Amino acid sequence: SMKKLTICAVLATAFACSKAPEPEAPKVEAPSKRVFFIEPANGASVSSPVKVKMGVEGMTVEPAGKIVEGTGHFHIIIDAPASEEGKVVPADDSHKHYGKGQKEADLTLKPGKHKLVLQFADGEHKSYGEKLTDTIEITVK
Repeated sequence: SMKKLTICAVLATAFACSKAPEPEAPKVEAPSKRVFFIEPANGASVSSPVKVKMGVEGMTVEPAGKIVEGTGHFHIIIDAPASEEGKVVPADDSHKHYGKGQKEADLTLKPGKHKLVLQFADGEHKSYGEKLTDTIEITVK
């Protein structure tokens, strides 16, 4: 036990442990949640129809219909901004809904540059907002 004491004393001196403030309670972080395009890569040159693979972490993909905590489904927004948190994602040519829980899609896009936004939304198509989006730019040959 004398040996232990010495090591402690040495450590305390070396790291000024005795003067260190009380450690704060660890912050409990929610598991990180994110959505992302698996493919195509940002900046990719692709041909139409564009094969899109969608990924999500920290949430579960479920078909639309009912609101279940921690679940949702994908939307791809083409050349338009993401939907604000709590707003229903529109259904039109710029907003593709994958309400059956699909994780892959084929997009028919005109040649040129396009901005794609992956948007996760709940069972009533209400957007989870900016935090659950991913944006890439691609060029269709």
